[in-house]
Amino acid sequence: MSAALEKFCGSVFWNDSYLSRPDADLPECFQQTVLVWVPLGFFWIFAPWQLLPMCKSRGKKSSVTILYIIKQVLATLLMLTAVAELALAFVDAEQGAVPAVQYTNPSLYIVTWIMVLLIHEARRFCLRRDSGVLFCFWTLSLLCGILPFQSLVRKALQEPISDLPQFILFFISYGLQLLLFLVSGFSDIAPETKEIGKKNPEMTASFLSSVTFEWYSSMVFKGYRKPLEIEDVWELKDKDKTKALYTAFEKNMKSEMKKARAELEKRKRKKRRREGDPNYGNSMSKAQSQDILVLEEKQSKKKKKKRDKDSGSPKDYPRGWLMKTLGKTFKQNLLLAVAFKVVHDALVFVSPQLLKLLIAFVSDEDAFAWQGYLYAILLFLTAVIQSLCLQQHFSLCFQLGINVRASLIAAIYKKSLTVTGATRKESTVGETVNLMSADAQRFMDLANFIHQLWSCPLQIILSIVFLWGELGPSVLAGIATMVLLLPVNAFLVAKAKTIQERNMKNKDERMKIMTEILNGIKILKLFAWEPSFEKRVNDIRAHELKDLLNFSYLQSVSVFVFTCSPFLVSLASFAVYVLVDENNILDAQKAFTAISLFNVLRFPMAMLPMVLSSLVQTNVSTGRLERYLSGEDLDTSAIHHNPIEGSAVRFSEATFAWEQDSNAAIRDVTLDITPGSLVAVVGAVGSGKSSLVSAMLGEMENIKGHINIQGSVAYVPQQAWIQNATLKDNILFGSELDEARYQQVIKACALLPDLELLPAGDQTEIGEKGINLSGGQKQRVSLARAVYSNADIYILDDPLSAVDAHVGKYLFEQVLGPKGLLQNKTRILVTHSVSFLPEVDSIVVLTAGAVSEYGSYSTLLANKGAFSQFLNLYGNQKEDVSEENAAAVALTRGEEEADEDIDPCMEERPDDVVTMTLKREASIHRSRSLSKRSTSSQKKAHEEPPKKLKGQQLIEKENVETGRVKFSMYLRYLRAVGLCFSFWPVMGYTGQYVAYVGTNLWLSDWTDDSQRYQNETYPTQLRDLRIGIFGVLGIAQALFLLFATLLSARGTVRASRVMHQQLLSNILRAPMSFFDTTPTGRIINRFARDIFTIDETIPMSLRTWISCFMGIISTLIVICLATPFFAVVVIPLSIFYSFVLRFYISTSRQLRRLDSVTRSPIYSHFGETVSGLSVIRAYGHQERFLKHNEITMDINQKSVYSWIISNRWLAIRLEFVGSLVVFFSALLAVIAKGTLEGGIVGLSVSSALNVTQTLNWLVRTSSELETNIVAVERVHEYMKVKNEAPWVTKHRPPRGWPSRGEIQFIDYKVRYRPELDLVLQGITCNIGSTEKVGVVGRTGAGKSSLTNCLFRVLEAAGGKIIIDDVDIATIGLHDLRNNLTIIPQDPVLFTGTLRMNLDPFDQYSDEAVWKALELAHLKTYVQGLPEGLLHFVSEGGENLSVGQRQLVCLARALLRKAKILILDEATAAVDLETDDLIQTTIRSEFADCTVLTIAHRLHTIMDSNRVMVLHAGQIVEFDSPEELLTKQGVFSAMAKDAGIAMAETTAL
Repeated sequence: MSAALEKFCGSVFWNDSYLSRPDADLPECFQQTVLVWVPLGFFWIFAPWQLLPMCKSRGKKSSVTILYIIKQVLATLLMLTAVAELALAFVDAEQGAVPAVQYTNPSLYIVTWIMVLLIHEARRFCLRRDSGVLFCFWTLSLLCGILPFQSLVRKALQEPISDLPQFILFFISYGLQLLLFLVSGFSDIAPETKEIGKKNPEMTASFLSSVTFEWYSSMVFKGYRKPLEIEDVWELKDKDKTKALYTAFEKNMKSEMKKARAELEKRKRKKRRREGDPNYGNSMSKAQSQDILVLEEKQSKKKKKKRDKDSGSPKDYPRGWLMKTLGKTFKQNLLLAVAFKVVHDALVFVSPQLLKLLIAFVSDEDAFAWQGYLYAILLFLTAVIQSLCLQQHFSLCFQLGINVRASLIAAIYKKSLTVTGATRKESTVGETVNLMSADAQRFMDLANFIHQLWSCPLQIILSIVFLWGELGPSVLAGIATMVLLLPVNAFLVAKAKTIQERNMKNKDERMKIMTEILNGIKILKLFAWEPSFEKRVNDIRAHELKDLLNFSYLQSVSVFVFTCSPFLVSLASFAVYVLVDENNILDAQKAFTAISLFNVLRFPMAMLPMVLSSLVQTNVSTGRLERYLSGEDLDTSAIHHNPIEGSAVRFSEATFAWEQDSNAAIRDVTLDITPGSLVAVVGAVGSGKSSLVSAMLGEMENIKGHINIQGSVAYVPQQAWIQNATLKDNILFGSELDEARYQQVIKACALLPDLELLPAGDQTEIGEKGINLSGGQKQRVSLARAVYSNADIYILDDPLSAVDAHVGKYLFEQVLGPKGLLQNKTRILVTHSVSFLPEVDSIVVLTAGAVSEYGSYSTLLANKGAFSQFLNLYGNQKEDVSEENAAAVALTRGEEEADEDIDPCMEERPDDVVTMTLKREASIHRSRSLSKRSTSSQKKAHEEPPKKLKGQQLIEKENVETGRVKFSMYLRYLRAVGLCFSFWPVMGYTGQYVAYVGTNLWLSDWTDDSQRYQNETYPTQLRDLRIGIFGVLGIAQALFLLFATLLSARGTVRASRVMHQQLLSNILRAPMSFFDTTPTGRIINRFARDIFTIDETIPMSLRTWISCFMGIISTLIVICLATPFFAVVVIPLSIFYSFVLRFYISTSRQLRRLDSVTRSPIYSHFGETVSGLSVIRAYGHQERFLKHNEITMDINQKSVYSWIISNRWLAIRLEFVGSLVVFFSALLAVIAKGTLEGGIVGLSVSSALNVTQTLNWLVRTSSELETNIVAVERVHEYMKVKNEAPWVTKHRPPRGWPSRGEIQFIDYKVRYRPELDLVLQGITCNIGSTEKVGVVGRTGAGKSSLTNCLFRVLEAAGGKIIIDDVDIATIGLHDLRNNLTIIPQDPVLFTGTLRMNLDPFDQYSDEAVWKALELAHLKTYVQGLPEGLLHFVSEGGENLSVGQRQLVCLARALLRKAKILILDEATAAVDLETDDLIQTTIRSEFADCTVLTIAHRLHTIMDSNRVMVLHAGQIVEFDSPEELLTKQGVFSAMAKDAGIAMAETTAL
């Protein structure tokens, strides 16, 4: 081979003598062939692919830029130099023979440079115009060119230059290549792609900029100068957007799921065979006997479910498809990451070999200096390349992580839109949100390190191979030690897993209760039930913390095992090595190469169990996700959409149930509803009215029969579902705006007056769950949404329930009735209101889920069936009179109607502080003239509310807290940990590192023995001493660590307990107004996400941070001991380090903040979707919601992505610092060669090699700690929320207070917030003992404020309320609230037993509870339940009908039986029967109590002793109803509206 090459060059190809001299050089032939062909070979392998864009591209070329011209000019010049070289060769050939190499090289170069020109041109078709291949080629070419370069320079200095033209051409060409290298480092951005570059510079960044993440620098500087906003964060690339990711994921998911379902079927068949199922095998004959295949299928389905239930095992589900799907979806990313990791892992093992050579060099007096410098440079280069590969690898992994999370969240969201009722019952909103937050997050964490699964074993195997080379079989001792430690670890991991699973359950449970507490906080406050619930949460929390402590202990033991392992391994190996054979002397080369290999081993050994345990946790999550995502979809096959003449909705023998094998809620319904008719559905509570509606919407499981619906559907649910958006958006609900129709709808739905009250009209943002609208307003918005959607069929589930009688009448006339907006549509109206029945086309009467009667009003009356009895009970004269009256009034009013139109909704109660506030802010007193208010106050009223309302101050506040706050937060956390638990762990860590440095110095001294006793025998007692002390130091190191970790585990759990305790108790003590202005999602986030961070993340990062910090300090000390000059290098490096760190941390922290701020909307939108599922499905708006979810996701994704890149940006720069540390420690060792022992050099360089990783970890953990401590800050923010008055004060009311129940208001004033107007303007009145008082007034009159004042939900602004001679402002809130009773407007129930819902403190005996139930007419129902009083109430009381819930609330009041009862008229959602029950019960049972009724229907208070009429916060009339009717005042006008005449009251 070399002979051929020598002929080719005409000179010597290789000769060792060239290198064995101080001024070594390479032979010329080698330089001309190998060094030229290596870069060219690389280029020709990769370059042709670069031309593809030119051939493939349909797009147009981007325009010419200055950089492009410079590149092309330089490349052309290069080509000319190559041509000149070729010409020279021909000229020389005339003088004499020229070696072939002088023709071939220039011609190769000419072709290459032409190729370069073409590539430059081809890249103009791409967005990123720089070619990575070219950049690598320039780098290689320049590196290889350095050797000929220095050769030529040295020759020129020694003797005159023989071949001047060649000499000059080489330097010109080298110079041009250098220029091209520099130019290609800049990003070449065409003017037309500038915009794209602004949105995301990564798209147009040059190769160098991409590799070093330089394109990100501008963001880091921006973040350093000012806190980043979400607008500053760059857009995602299209392929990283949720939509693109999910499309790919879904495609793969479908195919994988199909396979998994097939597997599941196989499993089930096997199981049946095993159990010897009698039906197995003869199902064929059965199927033939069935006429209807569908039915057969349904039954088999039912059987299957039954069988699953019987076996008592949890339901089986398709397994194992999720991981495969993810693998398929992201395979490109995975493969690229593997490639980078392989290169990195290979280079990891080059460093120890170089170290070995370096030690040999230092120990060898005759070695040439250039060798040392070469090793130092090589060490530096391997370190740099290693770091570049690793960062690219990590960047890919983290992107994989967020992309996996995005696709999972998108999948869960999409799934949630189609799940069945049964699945929804299994997993509450809280649990589903947990799937999104916790489980998807787990996948993200795993994806970051998934490659360690193969890379760790690979590194372990390679280390062992190299170690064998050093120490021979003795390594087996070390490996045995490792293997022995593995089962210990496996055991720890298994233990940890069970604890983790238990804790997941606790967490779910705790979050479930928390969600409920926050949803029902008002009830808790009014009933003074906070302590009971606080105790429930704390009990669960105690379990959780106990598990957490055990988990931390396990962790400390495993950390202990890990720290011991590298040390034990080296101890075992060295000891065995020295003891096996006298001649085995431990020298520096062996020891330090071995130690740096053991150090390499440390990382995979530590990572592997972590990845495994993460895999285990993810496995739990995989199960949960697979179960959810493969759950049954809603089967809407029973809802047909066939065109049938003359029929809008047709039920054919429809039988539906809520779950496959539960009792049918609707039985054999056969109905035919003609288009354009108005059908009323009536029946008692629990007769299946709502179920009928659900069946039509396809929300129920079909048992047999079907429903045919023709045309689009609009749906108004019984409990209005309002989105967190503007009022206008709530009504438009995604349709186009048609201004005329919009105005018409608003007017018809009586929303005009409300718009005047709302601060920003229809642009007012409505809070979560419609928090700042009253019940009636929500209902009307819900109705308006339906009317605006302009569907063909309207399904109305009791929409008039939440509004007052006259508003109901108005809505019926304007919207639903024969003359309303919807007169030509098909309307199906579930109603409790008898008064509208005469006007409907036909009536369906339901009893126990079956249609008992069907026909028009008159026919049914004539039938004398159940319906006419029902009417006789309730409708008697009362309703008829009111009908006639109404008609009469309408006739007489004729003209007036026009002005009155504005007021139909006036009488109804907004049920929340905020509403009132807003109404107050917009200053509603339309009765007053505007002149009284200055324009400025008007301005204020119109500017402030939207701001206040959006509840966004919180988000802004979070953003403001940047920078400095941090330190006090650390202190706060440490204070929670406790002084003792903070101080001793730090001491422990210090001890550990002192021992660590000691071990290393001892070892370096030990290795120098090999020089001292070079030719004599090694004394055994010295040998034993060496081994002994080495062992003692190592064990000390491990023990110190164990001590530190165990203590810190105790401390951090203590901190978790303290923080959660304070947060919880403070939130429960926060005033009502806090909950009205803060979205629940945000509070929940504190309890879920932030508490989780305090529990699990902070302790980990704190520990890692301390050990990294100590590790770095100890390394620097060791290097400085070896080469004191190193201290000089440390200074500039640390300056650079801290500089980078400062820039980075402010950006990183802010990005983490943005991440949590943008994450909340994902969950709250999801929660909103789940609670409004039936509405979204009914309108068929699933697509729009999916799109909205994608947008919210992308906003969050881009902040996370940006954060990931910021980490890589930092790591690249820090690892560069690490590489410099290695370089200088090696260089200084080479320079100080004569004065150093091999041992100390080995120690210093092997420590330096280790430092890069530690430096990286230090910053990572510092920033992680910085960002996680934000959780402490956020929790603390809610710990300092201002509390309401104390629950119990020194001043206790007398026992048995209030005994009489007299209430005195003395000039009582109240306002919602200090800066707002008064709501009650000085009320003075006395309410006598056992008096029954009705409170009426139009919306905003201050009725609800009255109850809020009695319970001190609002505190007085002046005056006082005295109950039985006690001023209520002087006693504790619980003393007050425990002694008053309220039946609230919306019945809120909590998860737990029925008994717990009635009596959370277990104060009453079972007899008392039964008695209360009996009086509330629930006894028979509860006795019928299998568990009786222990019947489990599901989330929000979902498994009771609304009427039953209302009765439970009545039972609560009966059980308390306080002297004062406040009845916040709740008759809205209840049918007349129940209403009647409640009224009679209250009359009889509370006869000896003072009863305040806040009325919505005047009928209910006509029998009170007195009626209080409020208007604009003042009492305008207060007298008996008879008196007031005779006086022509406000009350009589209202009575007239409601159609109550004088005659009627006498009848009562």
